[in-house]
Amino acid sequence: MSKITYRLAKENDFSAIIEMIKELAIFENAAEKVINTTEIMAQEQNLFKCFVAENENKEIIGMALYFIAYFTWVGKSLYLDDLFVRPKYRNKGIGTELLNLIFETAKKENCRRLRWQVLNWNIAAIKLYKKLGATVDAGWSNCDFEYEQILKF
Repeated sequence: MSKITYRLAKENDFSAIIEMIKELAIFENAAEKVINTTEIMAQEQNLFKCFVAENENKEIIGMALYFIAYFTWVGKSLYLDDLFVRPKYRNKGIGTELLNLIFETAKKENCRRLRWQVLNWNIAAIKLYKKLGATVDAGWSNCDFEYEQILKF
């Protein structure tokens, strides 16, 4: 396989990141829910960080977008919002390397928890996460209010 480079994303990477977010949303049967844009990302870039994987042609082929959170039960935590590798680059260790970078960051930041979500029907991902040692908790459900609902509340 060709040489893969891993680095923190820069603002000029946002369009490639948005493309991957949309690809992930299609996979998750929720394409219509993506309202984020490169403009929004640029305005809010102080709220998140993202590792990217790029091939020898400088094409971004994977990403791990995260932010620091605070959970009352444990304190400072790292929340991995999206981990995505383009389909033709899967099963080559890229996702594992992105996860390694996330774990290194959680350690450097002295986080007491590293959390992410997985859809209950994504059996392959669940098996991988359990194999890595993650606790997959089926007891919690998401409670979301979208932008328009927030405004109406």
